[in-house]
Amino acid sequence: MIQMIEVDRVMIHDLRIELIQMMENAGRNLAQLVLDRYSPATATVLAGSGGNGGGGLVAARHLANRGVDVSVTLGQPATALSQVPIQQYEILQRMGVPVVDEPRRSDVVIDALIGYSLNGVPRGRIGELIGRIGELGDHAVSLDTPSGLNVTDGSVPGVAVSADFTMTLGLPKIGLGGHVCVGELYLADISIPPSVYDTIGAGPAPDFSTSSILRVIPADGDGDRVNSPG
Repeated sequence: MIQMIEVDRVMIHDLRIELIQMMENAGRNLAQLVLDRYSPATATVLAGSGGNGGGGLVAARHLANRGVDVSVTLGQPATALSQVPIQQYEILQRMGVPVVDEPRRSDVVIDALIGYSLNGVPRGRIGELIGRIGELGDHAVSLDTPSGLNVTDGSVPGVAVSADFTMTLGLPKIGLGGHVCVGELYLADISIPPSVYDTIGAGPAPDFSTSSILRVIPADGDGDRVNSPG
């Protein structure tokens, strides 16, 4: 998690690549991966109030643009959305994408409730939605991390999403490796320049030269390695 905080700092403050640009790349890639894997007719997006939720809202827009019947349910009132996600929310409203209090059952449910900044046990409305995801869709997919999973150490302090696949961003977080909640793991390009990986000491940058989404395959007892597109 500390590395991703540093990635965000370098991207935003040093390179001036803004959160809204990274969010757009994340949501577009997630929508494409959902389409490639499942070709859904319907989708439900569960979105939190921060950057992870904003990426889910972007995915909702791209899925709607591709003809998927999408609905959105927020984990908190719309007034709690932070500055960049609120822009995505307002775009969906202008497009007429339904935002509903009671999530609809659909072909795919997208978990964009909690990102890498999990702090304690998910409670309240978000905890309730996490607990219901299994009954809301034929497939559950998570953006960046399954909500409820601690990406630093792989612990689950309370309820957590059990995803068919997780599309993580920037770096394959340590706590995701081989965890049962993660399902298949993918890594998406959100426009992080290779120099950023050098700056934070994260090792070689992922090779996105052939695809903006890579499949992450567990190496033999030695963490994760990034392999070819899924």
